[in-house]
Amino acid sequence: MQIFNGIISDRGSKYAVSGGPCTSPEEAKAFIKELCRNKKFAKATHNSWAFLQDGQAVKNDDGEAGAGLVIVRMLERAKLENHIVVVTRWYGGKHLGGDRFRHVQDAVRYYLDHAVVK
Repeated sequence: MQIFNGIISDRGSKYAVSGGPCTSPEEAKAFIKELCRNKKFAKATHNSWAFLQDGQAVKNDDGEAGAGLVIVRMLERAKLENHIVVVTRWYGGKHLGGDRFRHVQDAVRYYLDHAVVK
């Protein structure tokens, strides 16, 4: 599990991105469970995630409508399969509007640029 914390901050909201190998929905649930063992991530407002399995998208917005699809599109462009990417957001009290999609995209880009992916 690779975690990049505090990569984006906007109007009080803070973002982190994490990821690791994942080949099934069960592994995705186990990954999120492990991530949330860290109390900071368990208290996050959203842990949106996605991965590609045999070309099929598996995603969960976790209340951040549309975030899973943004992650899926980024993984498709990168041709990264069997690897989950989780974008975590701690809500800061002010609505971000469409900027939240840009932040999800920027977080996934950060992960793809900095993570060691095998």
